[in-house]
Amino acid sequence: MNRVRLSAVAVLLAGALWACSFAPRYVKPQNAPPAAAFQGEADWKPAQPADAQHRGQWWERFEDPELNALEARVTAANQNLKAAFARLQQARAQTRIARAAYFPTVTAGPAVTRTHTSLNAPTFTNTKPDTFNDFVLDADLSYEIDVWGRVRNSVASAHAGEQASAADLATLDLGTHAELASDYFELRSQDAQQDLLDKTVTDYGRALELAQSLYDGGAGLLSDVDQAKAQLETARTQAADMRLSRAQSAHAIAFLVGESASTFVIAPQPLPVTTLPPPIDPGLPSALLERRPDVAAAERRVAAANSQIGVARAAYFPVFSLLGAIGFESTGAGSWISAPSRMWSIGPSAIITALDGGLHRAQTAQARAAYDEQVADYRSTVLTAYQEVEDNLVALHDLELESTSQSAAVVATAAALEQAQYRYEGGESTYLEVVTAENAALAARLAAANIQLRRMTASVLLVKALGGGWHNP
Repeated sequence: MNRVRLSAVAVLLAGALWACSFAPRYVKPQNAPPAAAFQGEADWKPAQPADAQHRGQWWERFEDPELNALEARVTAANQNLKAAFARLQQARAQTRIARAAYFPTVTAGPAVTRTHTSLNAPTFTNTKPDTFNDFVLDADLSYEIDVWGRVRNSVASAHAGEQASAADLATLDLGTHAELASDYFELRSQDAQQDLLDKTVTDYGRALELAQSLYDGGAGLLSDVDQAKAQLETARTQAADMRLSRAQSAHAIAFLVGESASTFVIAPQPLPVTTLPPPIDPGLPSALLERRPDVAAAERRVAAANSQIGVARAAYFPVFSLLGAIGFESTGAGSWISAPSRMWSIGPSAIITALDGGLHRAQTAQARAAYDEQVADYRSTVLTAYQEVEDNLVALHDLELESTSQSAAVVATAAALEQAQYRYEGGESTYLEVVTAENAALAARLAAANIQLRRMTASVLLVKALGGGWHNP
């Protein structure tokens, strides 16, 4: 009975020691409370992690088949995503490395040696041969008893790091798809502006011909001809510069889809003036924190740093290990693997650092400081997430108003240009009035195209800020 009680006490004591951990109890860092308006919503709820959910092919909401085809090539071909996936594989391997410490390490070391002992050695005796063989076949076992939770906290830290790496990959994937969509709409807007500038060059060429004809007929001034030439060449310069910008946008898309810029070709296709961004419902702040993979990555790094505090604090205490060996040893090959040649040993060991010059104290302080850094980074990431959403919501709202007013400006400048041309052809005004009206009309139409591009870009960036995907209002 005494032995049974002793065994039970030993088991309970071992279990208690096994449950010991010096890592602080992990609590997810708190952020600033949500606005009262959100808390009053009937469907308000605290954020629950949902970053692992599939975000869907959100770019299909823009209803552009060519964009969909390009986006489909990104995940498989983009080299940055491949590098991020390799980093995730490294993190997964690191978790398996840490978990290996849960199990004993067994090594085998067979050896066959022939040794000659010095006759003048202090250990030499006449009763022993000075030359002999030694056949050894042994297996050594070592196992760290995780009394203070060092191994468990190392595994927890590695696993949290693996989760952060997976979230990093999701963040990069989301960002790459969003960058492609932004570049694509910029390219299509440049196609539209290129078409506008090319038509303007043609119109300015006709205006130059008219000014030259009037001058040749004695009804115009040489200065009108010079102004028409200057205006035409300026438009040609703008058209050439737009072609350069368009080529660079195409090269950026080529990089994202993993293709050489020199071989990538995408046909011009102006963005229709009627194209509008799809409606996007930003949802509640809780949903934002659920979807954003970068927020999840930052939070997992906080958890990893918290576990590292436990690892550092465990270093103050002894490391208990179980050591063992078993095998055969003999001076002759014939008696090597036999019962009399058996050998074994087993027993616990403990190692404690008696003096380290403040090393463990400094390592613990470093781990705590690293934790504080990750908490600050997490809160900064959350604030950045809210800022990005608010920035693009404001942009979409204000750009919609700008689009309306700019459309009116396009109509007004076109009417003014028409009147100026009639007045000039009738000899009632100088060509300067026509030049001014033409420049104003061109500037208004280019501004309208730029506002449309900014609306599409803000829409893409809002989807990215929301963590990918959204609910239709």
